[in-house]
Amino acid sequence: MDALPQSTTYAVVGAGIHGLSTAWHLAMELQRTGKGSGADVVVLDKEGVGAGASGIACGCVRNLYMTEPLHAILRHSVDVWMYDPVGFGFQQVGYVSAGEANQIDDYQRMHKSQNAVGYHSDLYEGQQARDFVKSIWPDFKADGIDVVLHEKVSGYAGTMQACHGLAQKCLDHGVRLYTGVEVLGYDVTGGQVEALITNRGRIQADVVVLCLGAWIAKHWEMLGRDASISCGYADGNRVDKDMWTFWRLKEGEVYVHQPYRDARDLDPPVLHVELMNTPVVDPDTGKELADHTYVYWKNGAERMDRPGVQGGTLPAQIGPKATLDPYGHFNDEYQAEAWFADYFCAALGQLMGRFEGCRGDFRERRNGGIGAFTPDNVPIFDWIMPNVWMNADSNHGFKMTGVGKLVASSLAGGAKASELEPFAIKRFADGWTYGASNSHSPWV
Repeated sequence: MDALPQSTTYAVVGAGIHGLSTAWHLAMELQRTGKGSGADVVVLDKEGVGAGASGIACGCVRNLYMTEPLHAILRHSVDVWMYDPVGFGFQQVGYVSAGEANQIDDYQRMHKSQNAVGYHSDLYEGQQARDFVKSIWPDFKADGIDVVLHEKVSGYAGTMQACHGLAQKCLDHGVRLYTGVEVLGYDVTGGQVEALITNRGRIQADVVVLCLGAWIAKHWEMLGRDASISCGYADGNRVDKDMWTFWRLKEGEVYVHQPYRDARDLDPPVLHVELMNTPVVDPDTGKELADHTYVYWKNGAERMDRPGVQGGTLPAQIGPKATLDPYGHFNDEYQAEAWFADYFCAALGQLMGRFEGCRGDFRERRNGGIGAFTPDNVPIFDWIMPNVWMNADSNHGFKMTGVGKLVASSLAGGAKASELEPFAIKRFADGWTYGASNSHSPWV
């Protein structure tokens, strides 16, 4: 669309997974309640659909979280993925996570919590865990595995296919989508946003919805919010932290010479392995690349030019400031270093026989992306001003299509979904900031 409206009821900023899902579900909620229609919703993005992290994510859909309130969010997300799995490119192959004995208690809690909210998973321990992974991948080197969680309804999706599928749902319901429109500032009057100032003019809005991924910190500053926040914990301690911390993602692809299949000759589940006491060793030099193993992978999707697997490892912390533009593959500053290829391929070879010696098959291309994490690495889904809602996903975003479904009621003037309450921003002031988990990962 060319001509920007001078005003709108709802202005959604960001055309990634959160922005598009929220706009689509809001349009349906307005129509369902008789309060309006998709014509009342405008989506703005400075580049295009899926131009940020949503479009270059690995694409995993999983519920492997030690922060238990996230389990209910993912249950709703799978409902959304299954609404149109073809349109969204969703492959419901399942998700298998494997760990050592020191994580058994964590896995037991996750298993109980997932099933309590209707997200079905199975738990295996000891020899049963080792037998289970070998029943799927016969060449799995399972000696170090003590616990396995199998999420049956998880899987993966094509990232740009999902973004464009959600964009089409928006258009089908009358939402107006504008790309090439950058929000440069906000006209704040009386403590709320009156209008958005863009590179193509001023747009008045009754409600603003921020779904900005890595750019959330920039817009937080535009709104005059503080760069740090006091975080209270359940033990009574209070710590001042940066409101946003940037992390650099490390993901890539490896070509395969035979199709990556399981023992049933089917597309295998997404696989996640964290062995906190098992180092990754370079098979050629014998050098220890890391003192622990953390890796995940799945069949390669839309960005691979021939058969392969796609996955990654832990992100690297940057700090409270980061270069946002250009983003991703176009930013020289945030490309994965050679160490990542060595580590990723060595870890794959340590875990499965089929990947032994695969370093030469690593796909040498630009892989880069950054995310803005919250003070406790857990999302914030809440009103931050009387008429400004924020979906700050702490880089959990791609899999969480269900957030838009849950948010729609609040935006349309209804009650806030109970599943969103644990992600209110007031947790920092009220003393229930989330703490550290038993993992090397900031995501759990």
